[in-house]
Amino acid sequence: MEVRRSRRRTRTVSAYRDGDRIVVMIPARMSRREEREWVETMVARVTAAERRRRPSDGDLAERAARLSARYLDSRAKPTSVRWVSNQRSRWGSCTPADGTIRLSTRLQGMPAYVIDYVLLHELTHLVVHGHDEQFWSWVNRYDMTERARGFLEGVSETANLAISDDVADEEELSS
Repeated sequence: MEVRRSRRRTRTVSAYRDGDRIVVMIPARMSRREEREWVETMVARVTAAERRRRPSDGDLAERAARLSARYLDSRAKPTSVRWVSNQRSRWGSCTPADGTIRLSTRLQGMPAYVIDYVLLHELTHLVVHGHDEQFWSWVNRYDMTERARGFLEGVSETANLAISDDVADEEELSS
């Protein structure tokens, strides 16, 4: 953690992550007591924001249970849900045979509705194999489906990634 005092900063306090440390910027006139209070507050805010943007594997499992209950009538019961960094051509994958779901770490930091969409997409594969009409009728219960798909298409296009959720799971399903 690093504290930066600035004479130009007169009222505001801000903080951000820079690599493995949190930088807190405060007005130079602030007392040491005020500094300690603001540093504690700002570190807590940055940490909380990071947790929301980058949920743990345990958080993903809880999220999956809530999504399954709300959109899939609790039919999908994954054995594990986790982040993985080795997915180059998909946002998520599911192996229905053993009930495992993996989400690409590329999703970390994206809006929650996008992560929820990908997670729901993979959960739906535990109920319906493939991408047929029945599959999409379950996924489309999520009111943010089209918006999330558009977001992911934009990210894919902008980053020149060859990622499409229409065929992302076919390899997993056929094995």
